[in-house]
Amino acid sequence: MKKINASIITIGDELLIGQTIDTNSAFIAQELNKIGVWVKRRVAVGDAWDDIWQALDEEGKNSDIIIITGGLGPTADDITKPLLCKYFGGKLIVNDDVLKHVQYLFDQIYRRPGPMLERNLKQAEVPDVCTVLHNARGTAPGMLFKKNDKVFISLPGVPHEMKGLIVNEVIPRLLKEFDMPVILHRTAFTSGLGESMIAEHIKDFETALPAHIKLAYLPGYGMVKLRLTATGDDKEQLEKELDAQFDHLKALVQHVLVTDTDEGLEVVVGKILREKGKTMGTAESCTGGYIAHLITSVAGSSAYYKGSIVCYANTVKEDILKVKHDTLVSVGAVSEETVIQMVKGAIEQLRTDYMVATSGIMGPDGGSTEKPVGTVWIAAGNKEKIVAKQFHFRFDRERNIRQTAHTALDFLRKFILANS
Repeated sequence: MKKINASIITIGDELLIGQTIDTNSAFIAQELNKIGVWVKRRVAVGDAWDDIWQALDEEGKNSDIIIITGGLGPTADDITKPLLCKYFGGKLIVNDDVLKHVQYLFDQIYRRPGPMLERNLKQAEVPDVCTVLHNARGTAPGMLFKKNDKVFISLPGVPHEMKGLIVNEVIPRLLKEFDMPVILHRTAFTSGLGESMIAEHIKDFETALPAHIKLAYLPGYGMVKLRLTATGDDKEQLEKELDAQFDHLKALVQHVLVTDTDEGLEVVVGKILREKGKTMGTAESCTGGYIAHLITSVAGSSAYYKGSIVCYANTVKEDILKVKHDTLVSVGAVSEETVIQMVKGAIEQLRTDYMVATSGIMGPDGGSTEKPVGTVWIAAGNKEKIVAKQFHFRFDRERNIRQTAHTALDFLRKFILANS
């Protein structure tokens, strides 16, 4: 079966200068991959007519589907719509359905005082050579064009609006337009071995994989995801073959396997707590609540997560968590004794079954010869037992915080499994 390729073109100077992070491409690629479309290229261009035109020409040669985001707003720098009109040989006309929707949004939803501006009304103008895609979440409609047997789809750059259009309009139309191949993934989440060591350990397995099943290494914060991707045209047969290979892979990395699902540690820890009917909390110094953020980003985490005490200052460690003043004076906040006392005090304050605590030096300043930047102590425990361990990270402040948070969650995971 013919492989269906796609290109994603994101438009905006803000993307090129790093002012805005492109999250749209990741979402679009994930949704396309689910239906068997392989994203071949991702291209970012500024708000320049010639650059956008050239990108359309090039990606029209490379891919079957070209999805464009950005440049559809009501301001002068939004040039995508008139450019597409000229590129596909059409003229701008007012679409009555879009006009009614724009008026509805301003009258019933936005409820802004005064008459609607002319620039807002112009959102209802679309090229007469496109198929209009209804944007239920905003004023800029999506637009679908065809040229040389290729499908071009233009979407607004606002993530919330783009996501609604992809799910409700784009994916259903593409499924009707193309006879899609099958793309399947299986992902194993490992912790405790680096990428190169894992690769060496499973080299014979990787070498023996059939041509239509590929292995990818996806390293992260103290972990490595191993993703198997299979392509073909018989889904049932492909699933059987992929599952057999995935079972083999899991057996090879069983000693470092965290989960056989593509999910974060915050999800893994939550599942363990749910299964055991237990609760947890966090006592955070150097991570400043980032672990709490990760946990509470999971829907339903209130079933097992009670809360956090962010004890950034030593006075809070003393007053709230009852860390001994003598401990802070003699060995400091970044010490085994301190994090153990943080766990003990936090369990008493939050009344949880399990607790994890962090204290460290994230940088760029604050380090010493004895405790350089990146020195971190993590403790996990319950009422009966508390264990602590020192770690040394070597990154900048942001990555040290993230590395500490993920390491703490894995440390807690191992403690719960060993002491439940």
